[in-house]
Amino acid sequence: MSEEKVEYAKPLPDFRPETKPFWDGTKEHKLLLPKCKETGKVFFYPRAISPFPNSTNMDFDWVESSGKGKVWTYSVHYMGPTKAYKGETYVVAMIELDDGVKMMSNVVDCDPESVTIGMEVEVVFEDATDEVTFAKFKPVQ
Repeated sequence: MSEEKVEYAKPLPDFRPETKPFWDGTKEHKLLLPKCKETGKVFFYPRAISPFPNSTNMDFDWVESSGKGKVWTYSVHYMGPTKAYKGETYVVAMIELDDGVKMMSNVVDCDPESVTIGMEVEVVFEDATDEVTFAKFKPVQ
C-alpha cells in the first residue's frame, strides 16, 4: 500500500536571497547561522547587512550551530492564525541558542503545558514540503 502525501496547508516562508543559505541548511537538517566577517559574531535572523553597530558588512560566513539552547520565553497557542491550525495547540518560543543568539521557533514533541522558561532544548527538523524544512526544538531528554 502506498502512502499518500498530504499537502502542507500552513503558511510558508517568503524566500529572499539573504536567507537562502539558512533554508538550504535546514533542508539538509543543519542549523546554519550567519557570522559577520567584520566582527566575527553570529546573529539571527539572516539579513542583507550586519546588525552590529558601526558595521556595514554585507559578506557573511555561515556556521553550523550545535542546535542546543534553552527556552528564553514562550507562549502556548490554543487557536492558530488560520484554519490550517484548527484543533491544534502549539508552542511559539524564543530559543536562546548556546551560540549566543535568540531564535523564534516552535517547541514540539512534548505536552505544551510542560514547557518552561530555561528548559533545555535541541533542534529537530520538519520537512514541510520538498522545498521547505523548518527548524523546531524539542526538550533534551
